[in-house]
Amino acid sequence: MAGTESRLYRTVRLIRRFEERAIELVRDGTIVGGIHPYLGQEAIAAGTCAALRPGDVITSTHRGHGHVLAKGADPSRTMAELAGRSTGLNRGRGGSMHAADFSLGILGANAIVGAAVPIATGAAWAARRAGLDRVAVTYFGDGAVSQGVVLETFNLAALWRLPVVFVCENNGFATTTRFADAQAGTVTGRAAAFGIPASTVDASDPQVVLREARTAVERARSGGGPSLLECVAYRFDAHHTWEHAARPRYRTDEEVAAGTARDPVEIQGARLDPGERARIDAEIEDRLERAVRFARESPDPDPAGALDHLYATATPARAGV
Repeated sequence: MAGTESRLYRTVRLIRRFEERAIELVRDGTIVGGIHPYLGQEAIAAGTCAALRPGDVITSTHRGHGHVLAKGADPSRTMAELAGRSTGLNRGRGGSMHAADFSLGILGANAIVGAAVPIATGAAWAARRAGLDRVAVTYFGDGAVSQGVVLETFNLAALWRLPVVFVCENNGFATTTRFADAQAGTVTGRAAAFGIPASTVDASDPQVVLREARTAVERARSGGGPSLLECVAYRFDAHHTWEHAARPRYRTDEEVAAGTARDPVEIQGARLDPGERARIDAEIEDRLERAVRFARESPDPDPAGALDHLYATATPARAGV
C-alpha cells in the first residue's frame, strides 16, 4: 500500500505542477491558443491509469494532459507538443487537444465532445477479435453524456460485452453551463438503461478512484463487459485559459472556495511521510523545469513539411477481405 500511495501522489503532483507550468507558458506566449486546465481532477487520471497494465489503451478529451501523463507520456515531449514544437509527442501537430503516443497505449485526445468514446470502444473490440487480454478506458465530460455517438457506443459495448471502461469526468460544468441546467436525468442512469453497471465516485480522493477503477477494469478483462464510472470532481480553474482574461462570472468566490476545499493533491500528500513528500516534490520540480526548458529550446516544425503525415499511405487490399 505504501508504494501505491507514493505512486499516486507522484502522479497527481506531476499533473498539478505540469498544468501550472503550462499556464505560465500560455501567459508568456510559448503555448499559443491556450489550454483547458485539468486542475482539481488529477485523481481521476491517476487512479484510473494506476489500475491499467502497460498494454491497455486509453482515449482522452480536450482536457487531456492529465490522462496522457498518468499513462506514462514523457513530460518534456508533452510540454513541447503543447508548444507546437517538432520534438513534441506528435511533432507539434497535435497540440494541447490531440496528444497521442501509441507506444504507450495513448490512442489520442480528441477535441470533439464525446468523439473519443467510440474510438476506445473500437479498440476494445479489435483487441478481443485479436485474442488480446487488453482493456480500453475512455474519458469524457458531463457535457458529452447526451451526445448520440456516446449513447450509441454504450449500446454496442453492452450488446457485445466489450472490455471497455467509460469514465465520465463530471466537474459540474459544460464550459460555463451547469450540468443540472442542461442535462435531464443522471449520468449513471444513462448507463443503467443499457444494462451497464455504473457507480458515482468521489474523485477528490485518488485511492477511492483507484479502488473503483480496479473493479471496473477487472470486470472488463475477465469478460464481464463494460462499466461506467461517474467521477465527480470540482474544476479548480477555468474551462479554458481564455477565462483568465475574459473573467466570466458563472460561479461565486464562495462556491469556488467550497469546491476547492477537497484537493486531491493534498488528500494524497497527507498520506505520505513529510520527508518523502518533499523529495517527490523536488524531483517533480526538477523534471518540469527541464520540460519547460526543452519546450522553449525546441525548434518549430519546418513549414516545408506541413503536409507530411496528413494523408494515410495507400494500403493494398488483402486477399479475402
